[in-house]
Amino acid sequence: MAITSANQLELLQTADAVAREKMIDPGLVVEAMEESLARAAKSRYGAEMDIRVSIDRKTGKATFTRVRTVVEDEELENYQAEFTVEQAKQYMDDPKVGDTFVEEVPPVEMGRIAAQSAKQVILQKVREAERDRQYEEFKDRAGTIINGLVKREEYGNVIVDVGAGEAILRRNEKIGRESYRPNDRIRVYIKDVRREQRGPQIFLSRTAPEFMAELFKMEVPEIYDGIIEIKAVARDPGSRAKIAVISYDGSIDPVGACVGMRGSRVQAVVNELQGEKIDIIPWNEDQPTFLVNALQPAEVSKVVLDEEAGKIEVVVPEEQLSLAIGRRGQNVRLASQLTGLDIDIMTEEQESARRQAEFELRTKLFVDNLDLDEFFAQLLVSEGFTSLEEVAYVELDELLVIDGVDEDTANELQARARDVLEAQNKAALENARALGVEDSLVEFEGLTPQMIEALAKDDVKTLEDFATCADWELAGGWTTVDGERVKDDGVLEPFDVSLEEAQQLIMTARVMLGWVDPAELEPDEDVEFEGEETEETEV
Repeated sequence: MAITSANQLELLQTADAVAREKMIDPGLVVEAMEESLARAAKSRYGAEMDIRVSIDRKTGKATFTRVRTVVEDEELENYQAEFTVEQAKQYMDDPKVGDTFVEEVPPVEMGRIAAQSAKQVILQKVREAERDRQYEEFKDRAGTIINGLVKREEYGNVIVDVGAGEAILRRNEKIGRESYRPNDRIRVYIKDVRREQRGPQIFLSRTAPEFMAELFKMEVPEIYDGIIEIKAVARDPGSRAKIAVISYDGSIDPVGACVGMRGSRVQAVVNELQGEKIDIIPWNEDQPTFLVNALQPAEVSKVVLDEEAGKIEVVVPEEQLSLAIGRRGQNVRLASQLTGLDIDIMTEEQESARRQAEFELRTKLFVDNLDLDEFFAQLLVSEGFTSLEEVAYVELDELLVIDGVDEDTANELQARARDVLEAQNKAALENARALGVEDSLVEFEGLTPQMIEALAKDDVKTLEDFATCADWELAGGWTTVDGERVKDDGVLEPFDVSLEEAQQLIMTARVMLGWVDPAELEPDEDVEFEGEETEETEV
């Protein structure tokens, strides 16, 4: 097939028809045609030649040209597409390296194989342009809701027609009891759009918490306008959900606005989610207060918050325990997701028993080590003393406030506590040395004998061993695995070593060993490290 005047305009008509059908730029189709014709010409004139084709956008005339580039003598490799300065002088005036010489060559006759190859190039280019257009259209729509048409179901995954292409709703992104048939209309959340080798992949979801948030945004104008904000969402898809909202206008009740007149707004969301029950909760910056709201409809007596561990203990009346936990732990699980805290629920009786056990344990500690009678030991515990260190090194005035304790008694108490601690330190150090601890670690400032003993039992016996530790290995921490917070125990955690203190100790050891240049460290003179604190809130 030759590109003659009879079919020159046909090229443009074909390009325009393909572009309209695929909804892409006609110029991209013409460029694909130019590339396919150039490839066909190379098969005729030689693959090493630099043959280029230009199609006039108005007349459809195809011009075939051969391009040769001027290169240095030693760089000449392709004699068909390159030539030296001396060789170029036959065709050009004053040629320089990098100049190109373009000459027109006769159009080629396209045989059956060349025509088929050209067709494949055009189809490939059109497919690529179509994929790019689809990706550009959907990449900015991730995080929004779209309406689609169910096309088919494959291995539990639903293929959805979203207008400009297909998207996939995976089986784990469907609400459990939902089933679809071809041509069913479906409302879905665009969770992710990825550019992949086989084209853009659009992943949909109906179980994502963001889907519920977007549905409320559609139903509640105050959320769309930014007067009310959704702070957190937790879902057990198809069963129950909790959503925390806050109003930035004091005259608007965020919960009431989301519920709507006679529940019309929330009911619209419930219907879309196949009857999923929704608890709408007022958000509060104070975490214990927010948690009390999140555990509704259960009533909470007391909340004990451990901020450093990200853990919270909730005390409820006996008759409220099953309501607080919920069926199969659903209520407490959703409250935990909503607040981002680990929640331990106990009854008032259980909490009282735990406190009693702690009281008895501390009383026994003072009875056994300070040679006190039980009543006197209980007085110490009642005044808030929890360890021998507190008794040994507290200000004398804090002991004198205890009924029946005079200055002599207070001095005797501290002397006994210090003697016991000194004996314990000596025994711990002897055990550590027996385990092979070197002087470099024993003499390192900041570690007590008990800490050194604990490190030795964990096979940390030299300053070099200590310097290679990670901060969480010493102080402990929390990691999230499959959405669940998991505790990592630290070697020095029983000694109330915080993460910041662990970091400072490790860095000091590295500086002493010459592993770190102290000049590179920022001064931390104003940093104060505090032990773990718990905040107790009565409700």
